Amino acid sequence: MNILWLAWKDTAHPLRGGAELVMGELINRQARDGHRVTLLTASYKNAKPREILPNGVEVIRVGSNRYTHPVQALAYFIRHLRGKFDVIIETVNTAPYFSLLFRGKAQGLALYHQLAREVWYAETKSPLSHLGYYVIEPLSTWLLSRSKVPLVTVSESTKKDLARFGWKQESTHIISEGIGIEPLPQLDTTPKYDQPTMVSLGSIRSMKQTLDQVQAFELAKQVIPSMRLKIAGDASDAYGQKVLAHVANSPFRSDIEYLGRVSEQQKQTLLARAHVITVTSIKEGWGLIVTQAASQGTPAVVYDADGLRDSVRHNQTGLITTPTPQALARNITRLLTDPQLYQKLRYNAWQWSKQMTFDHSYQDLKYVMEKAIV
Repeated sequence: MNILWLAWKDTAHPLRGGAELVMGELINRQARDGHRVTLLTASYKNAKPREILPNGVEVIRVGSNRYTHPVQALAYFIRHLRGKFDVIIETVNTAPYFSLLFRGKAQGLALYHQLAREVWYAETKSPLSHLGYYVIEPLSTWLLSRSKVPLVTVSESTKKDLARFGWKQESTHIISEGIGIEPLPQLDTTPKYDQPTMVSLGSIRSMKQTLDQVQAFELAKQVIPSMRLKIAGDASDAYGQKVLAHVANSPFRSDIEYLGRVSEQQKQTLLARAHVITVTSIKEGWGLIVTQAASQGTPAVVYDADGLRDSVRHNQTGLITTPTPQALARNITRLLTDPQLYQKLRYNAWQWSKQMTFDHSYQDLKYVMEKAIV
């Protein structure tokens, strides 16, 4: 089949994240199965407007501005790509492309990792934040649901969220999340740091609420004086600089290490050697970093938010807290001062992570395509 994907970022984009990892792995497997795959996406600095990847996938990059790219990509699709594909898979990150409303005879599928209504308030200023929350995302989500194509998502939280805006439950399918990291063969394969170590890993943005993690660490350290915090991620925007300024003025700054952006190997080492990972996002599709940490024998303490409440089973594979630094700190100290609880959670999390493979994800997607599309 000829398959067209539309997505805001590809796997080489500087701001790529978990959603791009999942998409890339699914595309790789489609190409490996002999399908002809094209990806229409956004450009970025020094990116080629068009290229063929080693796996045969063609990447077309149109526009680079977050707000105008969807319109530019839709115009490019209508002018140059409409009618040339058997299947169109539109991945939605805040703003749909609406290609599914103009797909012609092609079969269609929508892939949502999450809705981002709450993120508008964290990432944009008024009045755009109000417009995004109350108008842009609800209206665009409802309009795309009028395409009446099968919907694929990655968590029960997102499925329920989408049902509020026109997507039918009976045509919505949840596929599993792969993690892109091989689980440790044994829990003690990689030794933990000598001192209790908390890790914060991911882009340092308002919607990730990284500052809450720093503040929780400062509170927890008063109970566990030997604690350390390692922060990894891009801190180049204004919020990131705010977090680093707070760290520089923290009474515990000597025990907080900012590592900047790290390689995949460095990330895996961090996840394996840390004692706990904290995730405080306003909203996630799943919380891929949680499962990646679990695969390395590190349990998570997370905020009670969409996606995170799916990737953590409370009191079984990790802890879910009220979204405040104080509650986060209480649960970090509870986890790190109770050896029996700690061993139970890390073992269960590690075992659960073994079920999260991209081969399973791809089989789930193939099932949807075979039963609902082809």
